[in-house]
Amino acid sequence: MKKILYFLLLMLSFSGFSQKKSSSKHPKNIILLIGDGMGAAQVYAGIVANKGHLNIERSQFIGFHKNQATDDFVTDSGAGATALSIGQKSYNGSIGVDSLKKAQPTILEIAEKNGLATGLLATCSITHATPASFIAHQPSRTMVEEIANDFLKTDVDVFIGGGRKHFAKRKDGRNLIDSLKAKNYQIANTIEEVENVKSGKLAGFLADEEQVKISEGRGEQLLKSTKIALNILKQNKKGFFVMIEGSQIDWGGHANDTQYIINEMIDFDKAIGEAFDFADKDGNTLVIVTADHETGGFSLIDADKEGHIEGKFTTKSHTGVMIPVYAYGVGAEAFSGIYFNNQIFDKMLKAFDFKK
Repeated sequence: MKKILYFLLLMLSFSGFSQKKSSSKHPKNIILLIGDGMGAAQVYAGIVANKGHLNIERSQFIGFHKNQATDDFVTDSGAGATALSIGQKSYNGSIGVDSLKKAQPTILEIAEKNGLATGLLATCSITHATPASFIAHQPSRTMVEEIANDFLKTDVDVFIGGGRKHFAKRKDGRNLIDSLKAKNYQIANTIEEVENVKSGKLAGFLADEEQVKISEGRGEQLLKSTKIALNILKQNKKGFFVMIEGSQIDWGGHANDTQYIINEMIDFDKAIGEAFDFADKDGNTLVIVTADHETGGFSLIDADKEGHIEGKFTTKSHTGVMIPVYAYGVGAEAFSGIYFNNQIFDKMLKAFDFKK
């Protein structure tokens, strides 16, 4: 009898029934992970340095997006993230506005409108171009205080990153921390305080401006923030949308620092693994992993058996190469192929079965 039970369990495991299966073709939750500046070389550098494996390799479908801005062949994070968030290509520096500087609803705002919980996480200031593009509408990414004010115009449930000063030490003298408290946000100023929040609305400020590098002691802030955010957001029975950014892969590219890229890539991959694990357990979740652009013109020249990599760079800025899109979970098949970056918005909207 024991042998029969063992055999049945083994067969179930091989056939994939050990994971929850969705009863719908539309996911209830979407987790969008953006590795800022992360091209194929950055991903492979992480794989090689991590002894041949990263969680991102669990992806079920892979595509590529073409990411040019309306005013330049090489996009910046503003135009790149805005295309993902509003479904329209825009100019470099734009934040949640189209090429005519008109505000357009973001996927996060549409999710809110449909009763879903929402979140934003980053390893940089939460008012930085990528997270800002999902929640704010400003003509320029430099308008960080105006971007911070836009947070109060939404009902985002969880946001965690740096940038406390843009809320608390403003030129206009306003203290938006008090305004957040008035809207029932729990304010956390350390990762330990973030981990103490189990439900409700959370505003986590992990730095006055930008978080430090992994190599300078940031620790697993992104992984821990991801765990907490998913635990809070899943309490909404209708579902959720969350954008999680591994922000400093980009900064390693700008610095032409191979080890910086590798450290941040491996850190970002831990959040990817957490998202994939959540999708496995939940059965109604779509996970998308991509980047806004590539940074550094990074290439791998050599590596040894220990995972030490020799990298080379062609620029200290961004490049215009196509960017990989990795998808996992319910509806992942829609992300294979080659398409424009703004079509990722359309694919997410269709996955949710929402109207703009």
